[in-house]
Amino acid sequence: MRNHSRTTGPKIGLALGSGAARGWSLIGIIEGLAALGIAPQLVAGTSIGALVGAAFATGRLEQLKTRMENFGRLDTAGMFDFRLASGGLIQGRRVETFLAELGIEGDIEALPVRFGSVATELATGREIWLQKGPIGRAVRASIGMPGIFTPERLSEGDGWLIDGGLVDPVPISLARALGADIVIAVDLNANLVGRRFDEAEVPEAAPAVPEAIPDWLKTAVGPILERMLQPSPEFPSYFEVLANSLNIMQDRITRMRLAGDPPDVLLRPSLPNFGWMDFHRAREAIAEGRECVVAAEASIRKACRQT
Repeated sequence: MRNHSRTTGPKIGLALGSGAARGWSLIGIIEGLAALGIAPQLVAGTSIGALVGAAFATGRLEQLKTRMENFGRLDTAGMFDFRLASGGLIQGRRVETFLAELGIEGDIEALPVRFGSVATELATGREIWLQKGPIGRAVRASIGMPGIFTPERLSEGDGWLIDGGLVDPVPISLARALGADIVIAVDLNANLVGRRFDEAEVPEAAPAVPEAIPDWLKTAVGPILERMLQPSPEFPSYFEVLANSLNIMQDRITRMRLAGDPPDVLLRPSLPNFGWMDFHRAREAIAEGRECVVAAEASIRKACRQT
């Protein structure tokens, strides 16, 4: 059950942004804040930020860290439950199973830390704040990258939901709505736009992905998927186009929203050579998250009114 006892001092909230595999740096950032004696009372997350935020809110961050530090390229492939002709390539139920196996489950209302995730309503483009119901479903809806994951509908009659990064890549407004007096925000997509993608950013897991596809589906669409996954000297790959397009869009949206509603602290871990599918590189990302907090320690302490 949520602890409703009064706490002294301002409430500190996290606004954890979208950024695919770069999101593992959020684990290091939360660890770095803990080392400074800062314990956020609430967390808002978009896409991968919702996933890491859910682990924090359920008290399972260490379990997520341990699992991801031992996560390989084949594990990434194993997360894909392909289902074509349903609004996306991947259904995403294995993501919910993955969360449940780590103990990241339960109703949001019962969590010890206030939590909310951001999704986008497909039909209207409205920003949707998910603040109740099963936390696994709220995460799944928030990570529904268009063109990759199928849209999610939380219950019959509800609208279809896709990735929250389309409308609010760094959910500062949601963090404030959850009750934060001080918001520590993390932007995972800074300094990505304007660079040319190179081979290091092509998903390293790509060659293993076809092994996760059922045999009948591999026979039918395997060659097509190979062309989508693999780079070409003449043309960028499907995923390169998609990832860079989303980076451009999210960068522009983030700049506009930060101008209108700046956080008290803005952290921007530097992971320029991380491809969006580099989930097996968690150790590097976590280390960068901790270093980011160390570099910003003075401003963090000042904002959180520590001496």
